[in-house]
Amino acid sequence: MGVLMSRRQTVERVQKVSLAVSAFKDGLREQPSTRRRGEAGTSRRGTLEQEVQEGEEEASAGPSQPEESSTSAKAAWERLRDGRGVEPEEFDRANRFTPPAFIRPKRELHDDEPLDISLEQRDQIVNDEMCEICEVWTAESLFPCRICPRVYHDGCLRRMGYLQKDSAVEVTETAHTETGWSCYYCDNLNLLLTEEEMYSLMETLKNCKIIPETCLTLDNFLHYKHLVHKQQFEKPMAEAQEEQAALQFNALDPDKKGHIEWQDFLSHESIQLLQKLRPQNALLRLLTPKERERARAVFLALDQDNDGFIGEGECRQAQHTWFRKHQKEMLSCNVSISHVGPISEGSPASSRNGKSPEKILPATKQEEPRTVDWPSFLRENVAYILAARPNSAALHLQPPA
Repeated sequence: MGVLMSRRQTVERVQKVSLAVSAFKDGLREQPSTRRRGEAGTSRRGTLEQEVQEGEEEASAGPSQPEESSTSAKAAWERLRDGRGVEPEEFDRANRFTPPAFIRPKRELHDDEPLDISLEQRDQIVNDEMCEICEVWTAESLFPCRICPRVYHDGCLRRMGYLQKDSAVEVTETAHTETGWSCYYCDNLNLLLTEEEMYSLMETLKNCKIIPETCLTLDNFLHYKHLVHKQQFEKPMAEAQEEQAALQFNALDPDKKGHIEWQDFLSHESIQLLQKLRPQNALLRLLTPKERERARAVFLALDQDNDGFIGEGECRQAQHTWFRKHQKEMLSCNVSISHVGPISEGSPASSRNGKSPEKILPATKQEEPRTVDWPSFLRENVAYILAARPNSAALHLQPPA
């Protein structure tokens, strides 16, 4: 009985402290952000503050734009800078936990050095024991993230504002399955960007007249891609590149709504920027133990003769299968590799023994096939593994055909 009373008292104390901290932080949020602006000249954070200010001024420069629109634009730029995502206008923060202040990562000196990830040495997958939000243990009612070791109560996620409408059903139905669910840290690829990288992205969006938290049509998306390409290479985009951009738009619009959501666009641009600014060795350091284990399972499933090599075509096809996490038939798959890997028809594992003789080219015209070892497999797939983190059904990085 003593243990039960102690646990109950602990829960009550944690909840009281959480509500007190929430109220205190809400009070701080209502104060003017003059202190942060005063630090603009001494830190990189100040540069992002200036970017937010410029975005606000540019958004309010239209003819007779109302003050609410200007305030809304400023809030959108601030959320983009801080990585908080979209906050619905109807969201009421009364009696809710205060979302955490996200701290953007910093590049380390050794990030670009080669990283040895062994195929034989397995990673130990251990989830946290207590809820990331309230820090209370309640066993079976905790929902794990499929990317990181964090676990959550669905009630705590609701109080944080991260679980609304249909997303609550998604968490409860998929968190304990092979499909899995990404927490609000891992679901937001924008949080992988450093302060400097985020500044670069915000500057690009501002120069291309992209308004944060708005949906993009195909014309908007292609116009943006043309501007970015011209700024980077000082020449127009080729027709083949425009076709690839159109394919990427379709991949970001799986429901064929005719537009892509802001969060999907932001995730796509974030992973594109990571590919542009960081070498593959640095991207490999972003993989979590869970992602490394799933990558091992994919490679071992493809390496049927256990010689440590797979075909180039199989490696390329694996890039197309990282995103099959939203297909329901996955749950009955015999190969337990979660949301990644060749686990449905047309995949490398199923097609290896299903090649028909008429599809094989004559030996005189067939190029020498390239084999891929485990380190090369990881380097060539790391961007697609990271891009598969969000819960959205969109493909945030369309592999080449």
